[in-house]
Amino acid sequence: MTPRLEAVQGDITAETVDAIVNAANSSLARGGGVCGAIFQGAGPALDDACRAIGSCETGDAKATPAFGLPTGHVIHAVGPMWNGGDAGEPDLLAAAYRRSLEVADEIEARSVAFPAISTGIYGYPLDDATEIAVRAVRAADTKVELVRFVCFDSKTLAAYRRVLDS
Repeated sequence: MTPRLEAVQGDITAETVDAIVNAANSSLARGGGVCGAIFQGAGPALDDACRAIGSCETGDAKATPAFGLPTGHVIHAVGPMWNGGDAGEPDLLAAAYRRSLEVADEIEARSVAFPAISTGIYGYPLDDATEIAVRAVRAADTKVELVRFVCFDSKTLAAYRRVLDS
């Protein structure tokens, strides 16, 4: 089944979906950007839960409880750093979205909110990342019914709306 896709501008930490996705680093440590906001909202128990998991490879995802956030779970997805596009970045980014949905199925989440993975400090070009994200989610075999792309700013929202409307 293909989930219903929507894009909104907002704060992913305020989403009341079953799971939100964290644009995580491979050590699952508190970082900046969306990752820092998620850790801040969840509280120190998220740091402990991530330390217990240890690490996560690029293109993979792991779940934890959401602790102080209004969602049930946080899915920590590790996207690639942009290195010009010839180091497998498109496949790794698509894998991070696919694996997030697989993890969502494992935890029985039916609604999931994604940030624009890898487009912040990892430097992935926004338009390319948006096309990969939407294509990967549309192609996924998942029980997730709703995928909401939560965009930090109007530029990101415009990119997602362009791709979703095409």
